[in-house]
Amino acid sequence: MNDQQHVVKQHDWSCADARVLYAMDKWADGFYSVNELGHVSVCPLEGQELHIDIMDVIREARSEGTSLPMLIRFQDVISSRVRRLNHKFQMAIRESGYKGTYRSIYPIKVNQLQEVVAEILEAGQEFNIGLECGSKAELLAMLPLITDETLLLCNGVKDRTMLILMLNAQQLGQQVVPIIEKYSEFEHLMSLAETRQMKPRLGVRLKLNTKGSGRWFESGGTSSKFGLTIPELVKLIRQLEDRRMAKQLELLHFHLGSQIADIQVLRSAIREITQIYADLMLRGMHIKYVDVGGGLGVNYGGDYDTPESSINYGLREYANVIVYTVKEICDERQVPMPHLLSESGRALTAHHSVLVVPVLGVHRPDSLPIADFLADAPAVVSRMAAVFRDAQSAQKSNMLLECYHDAQEIRQETEQMARLGYLSVEYIAQSDSLYWSICREVLRKLAAAELVPVPAEQMELEKQLTDMYLGDFSVFHSIIDHWAIGQVFPVMPLHRLQEKPERRGQLVDLTCDSDGKVNKYVSMSGTSDFLFLHDLRRDEPYYLGIFLVGAYQEILGDAHNLFGRVDEVHVYARAEETNGFWIEELLKGISVKEMLSQVQYFPNDLGRRMSEFIRRQINAGRIKPAEGTRILNNYTQRLGDTTYCDSYFEESS
Repeated sequence: MNDQQHVVKQHDWSCADARVLYAMDKWADGFYSVNELGHVSVCPLEGQELHIDIMDVIREARSEGTSLPMLIRFQDVISSRVRRLNHKFQMAIRESGYKGTYRSIYPIKVNQLQEVVAEILEAGQEFNIGLECGSKAELLAMLPLITDETLLLCNGVKDRTMLILMLNAQQLGQQVVPIIEKYSEFEHLMSLAETRQMKPRLGVRLKLNTKGSGRWFESGGTSSKFGLTIPELVKLIRQLEDRRMAKQLELLHFHLGSQIADIQVLRSAIREITQIYADLMLRGMHIKYVDVGGGLGVNYGGDYDTPESSINYGLREYANVIVYTVKEICDERQVPMPHLLSESGRALTAHHSVLVVPVLGVHRPDSLPIADFLADAPAVVSRMAAVFRDAQSAQKSNMLLECYHDAQEIRQETEQMARLGYLSVEYIAQSDSLYWSICREVLRKLAAAELVPVPAEQMELEKQLTDMYLGDFSVFHSIIDHWAIGQVFPVMPLHRLQEKPERRGQLVDLTCDSDGKVNKYVSMSGTSDFLFLHDLRRDEPYYLGIFLVGAYQEILGDAHNLFGRVDEVHVYARAEETNGFWIEELLKGISVKEMLSQVQYFPNDLGRRMSEFIRRQINAGRIKPAEGTRILNNYTQRLGDTTYCDSYFEESS
């Protein structure tokens, strides 16, 4: 928090200061910046200096009928991420002299939306990218999309139906590989294959001794939910050897978790899996692939002690650790080098989506103008006014702290008198307004003094004087991982960044849940409890962007308070287009009637019931027929609205 204050207070403001204040170097990864207009811009194309102003996208989308909040997908960012990942592995393979190849695999559970998967497949075509699915629905969705050359790995719990689908795909010549997670799956697969007189292709996931790192550490290690133990692996291999099917085991797989925070943990797991691979190859097996699983992390900008939000390595180091470690062991054991696979999902999709959140209003402790103070105020109010004058004149930190302590004592006395009925509402309001004015004055001067160490009172005041900015969105739908696991997402204003933001704010959502707020923010020194924001201007919108929401959030989001899917805008960068982009597609979010239908409130039935109720009121003489018709029409029209507050500032009938 001190670092942020230092930036805001030390010198004249510039757009470069905004990039520093919101720690964009930590999380933007070269895709997001601030332009000379003070707007956040996107540079989606790898190696090109084409920048798209997000405010231009919002204006164009709004002109075409899109509602707020909106999710903007910069589809070219996905392509850039796919190319960047594959190029890093190609470089590592070339520089190390590795004798195998690399293929990236996209696990669709990260974001199953068709347009996301299609963009990844198109971008990854030159790299022969593969897919991974983990459920029956995902498998059925992917089978028609893959070519004969696309590798489709099938993880997760597999029932008879799924195993039959996989065998059918293999009969059709598709590169579908079931990854055995439980020994019983192997038995069922072999039984079904035997009835077809097939030799099925398969892989196995192993429970390594190496545990994962970060929040999802239990995905690795011997106590993980999925995977075969080493004794089970040996048992499976013996079965294959007895059936003369040793060549059918094509793949060894492990998974350390969704976000690997520590590169050394990955290195340890790769050494372990490669030693197992070498043993099996020396035994006479013909394993083609070593799959290092998911977990390529994304730096959301948080502290290193919050591993769900930060990592201690970059993409190049990630690729080098995998390639060089496998090569080293294969050279030592004198076995062929396998083809390498990694299941990167978060790293491919997180950066491409931005949630645009309009601010609907601000709540802060109210202060009455000094002129409103009554001359005949009780002594307790007069004493508070005297402390306020002292705070205005005080310059030394010890004097400021004394004013704050005095104000706290007087406030306690005021509260006690109010409970006993000795103070009127007017005097309570005066005392409370003076108290907050004292707090603001003390904090302003303490922050300017840049004291080291920071007084505890200053940190207490920073927390007390944080405004609540009401955003038109739902934490539980759009960034559920923030509520569920404390995931930090970068949040910042999308415009007005040429101005110094001097309000301390927390972003709260529309839901009636006290947890519906963003209470951790990316800062230069790690994370902060507040975000520097601008004062709202009358009749002028104020937009915040929540970044890196392209992985998991849309699929995991729930419908708390029946807030559902927001409008989507799909954007492609094109230098020849006005403002450097074109909107390929606009997708409307879920309507009120669609959301109600999901919880068994059907619009036709609701309309009928409301019509009958209004008719009874007309018959009872409470309203006139024309007024009843107007009210009914308004009700039925609202059923087609967005679930969010797009018309918050508009007069509604």
